[in-house]
Amino acid sequence: MTALLELVDICKTFELERRLLPRLLGARQQLHAVNSVSLKVPRGGVLGVVGESGCGKSTLAQIIMRLERQSSGRILFDGHDISALDGAALHPFRRRFQMVFQDSTASLNPRKTVQRTLQESLALAGTPKPQRASAATDLLGMVGLDAELRGRYPHQLSGGQRQRVAIARALAMQPELLVADEPVSSLDVSLQAQILRLLISLRQRLGLTMIFISHDLALVHHLCSEVAVMQAGVIVEQGTPAQVLREPRHDYTKKLLAAVPRASAHVQQRVMTPISSADFQGESE
Repeated sequence: MTALLELVDICKTFELERRLLPRLLGARQQLHAVNSVSLKVPRGGVLGVVGESGCGKSTLAQIIMRLERQSSGRILFDGHDISALDGAALHPFRRRFQMVFQDSTASLNPRKTVQRTLQESLALAGTPKPQRASAATDLLGMVGLDAELRGRYPHQLSGGQRQRVAIARALAMQPELLVADEPVSSLDVSLQAQILRLLISLRQRLGLTMIFISHDLALVHHLCSEVAVMQAGVIVEQGTPAQVLREPRHDYTKKLLAAVPRASAHVQQRVMTPISSADFQGESE
């Protein structure tokens, strides 16, 4: 299976000014947030990137999305090197990969209604203006939201509703790759299961390639076809869920598995059951 996305020796170093004797010696400390990361994500596959907070997962996601520039290394998307592309040269690729952020409140503009948010994305995707209103309604239905929410602002929505709107906004661009950065960590357990099952359904329906970033190995086990374990900016273990999670070789992976919260078992059970209308009850109110 061909790789839709390939990372080749990606590094990201941040320069940190010393707080003691600043500017006196002119010395700076370096933080290696991502260190020599190489990964391949096959078309239609789901890569899970797991690790504790601060290990570099979100920085890696921002580099993939070209929201952060890598210090070195190459990013290949569908065989094209997009590492150094900017502006007009990057524009044709932008719509092909989209991201769902952890904090839906911060990722949505508080001054824009759901309808306006979706229509702006549809405009960027090239949807003709006369079709944008109906397309926005279709997107809401696709993520399990009622059309009557179109006129609401983000603060008038529940956490689960906001995350569904964020997913709909990403889908408006008709992406091939969807990067989900801890998309359920701010939600309660029942809503986590709903959003995760929605992502599974959308991936199957639309043929999406996905990168799912999480600190929870139990969830990744059921969602992903490949798992990469990240510690201090380095991929310490990689393989199928069966290889990595059932027979871990690295001590760090073993510690992560030992720290799996009990709540994850409930989420796993709900994620694996078929989606029904009950999953959307209460979300449109």
